[in-house]
Amino acid sequence: MNSQPTASTNTTRSRTLAGWPGWSASKPDNSRNTGIFSRCSSMSDKGNRMRSESYWLDTAPDFTGAQDGAVEGQADVVVVGGGFTGLAAARALALKGASVVVLEAGRVIGEASGRNGGQCNTGVAQDYASLSATLGADQAREYYKAYESAVQSVVTVIEQENIACDIKRNGKLKLAAKPGHYEGLARTCELIRREVDADVELLSAEDVRGEIDSNEFHGGLLQRNGVQMHVGRFGLGLADAAVRHGAKVYQGATVKDWKANLGGFVVNTSKGSIQAGQVLLATGACQHGGLGWYRRRIVPVGSFVIVTEVLPQALIDQLFPNQRAYVTSRLIGNYFRLTPDNRLLFGGRARFAMSNSSSDAKSGKVLQAAMAQMFPQLAHVKVDYCWGGLVDMTSDRLPRAGEHNGVFYSMGYSGHGVQMSVHMGRVMAEVMEGKALANPWKDLNWPAIPGHFGKPWFLPLVGAYYRYQDSRH
Repeated sequence: MNSQPTASTNTTRSRTLAGWPGWSASKPDNSRNTGIFSRCSSMSDKGNRMRSESYWLDTAPDFTGAQDGAVEGQADVVVVGGGFTGLAAARALALKGASVVVLEAGRVIGEASGRNGGQCNTGVAQDYASLSATLGADQAREYYKAYESAVQSVVTVIEQENIACDIKRNGKLKLAAKPGHYEGLARTCELIRREVDADVELLSAEDVRGEIDSNEFHGGLLQRNGVQMHVGRFGLGLADAAVRHGAKVYQGATVKDWKANLGGFVVNTSKGSIQAGQVLLATGACQHGGLGWYRRRIVPVGSFVIVTEVLPQALIDQLFPNQRAYVTSRLIGNYFRLTPDNRLLFGGRARFAMSNSSSDAKSGKVLQAAMAQMFPQLAHVKVDYCWGGLVDMTSDRLPRAGEHNGVFYSMGYSGHGVQMSVHMGRVMAEVMEGKALANPWKDLNWPAIPGHFGKPWFLPLVGAYYRYQDSRH
């Protein structure tokens, strides 16, 4: 998912933040993510209605730092999108002395940042051996290290801002669903240990049964440096930090468009207009507004999550003694972890469909069945939460960040956005200051996907292909 200019190509003269404002201009188009995560309204097996809100948002404090009144005046930087990328960028820019305004169409962290699986892992989104074979050992190593840096960026923000979000470093365990998958993980483990991370470990099937009480798996790959946290509390802490350092955050401010003006941009919203020296687009899988150039390069893929009732401690100790983040090796796989209050969060690409209330409900039932097959001990456990939404996927599952028509952007985290979005918010603050080399994705081309104009009509075909591959390999 990609286009003619590279991520680092400037179609107009690059602007910097040096001296605030360091304005210059160009043309563009726009908009903001609203309501891409639908609600699930199905019933649990015990007849109790599942809450359709994200568990993370439902159990996080309210954000009280938003601006009231009209969007007006001027700012050095206007950030479009109040998720992790936008808030991390706003914090970093404000710390550099910039005047920053964040425009969020809904509520801060109301979309992907507050509705994900809560995993903050090291390692690239795709198989490292395949990535190395495709891009070369040096490039693959650089991208792997970018994810290591991304996890550290999250930890650093939490420590510097003293955010209470139940952080712990338990690592990620990738579980081999088939014997052939274990063989692939063994090759990948050997390459990673030799090239970039000597601390990864290959686990046998017997080892895995000591990690989780399930007979479904044939081994696994353990990467120890990943962390877990309550992403709702983290996101609200990040928003509070951005405001504390001087950024202004508007909720319910849908961006309609922006136009080159006075060496910068005028950004028009549902709450008024503001003059910006620079604009950063941080909207992920947004399906609204004038984002055609990005939509032709991003595939919004549905991802769905259920969260159980609180589980007894004895059952947790039996099922997940090390309480890691877990992910399975199938193309249509699952991811799961425990929440801070001892529920099991279980998610995945249950169906290759866009998220809506009907799709989310069907996907929730698919996930319940998968959870019960993996862990028969949970077959009759009540599910308290169910929701779904969109992941901003690129065709090669690598992020894209840079500048297009004078507008800066960072997106396409492809299911690994918790860590990379926070990291890239900080990185883009450097890039906008004129430090282009800070961007690890600067050399990636981004061609448009042939036949894709925004609505992913081909998702059912992709799902059928993945199911076929999962059945064969």
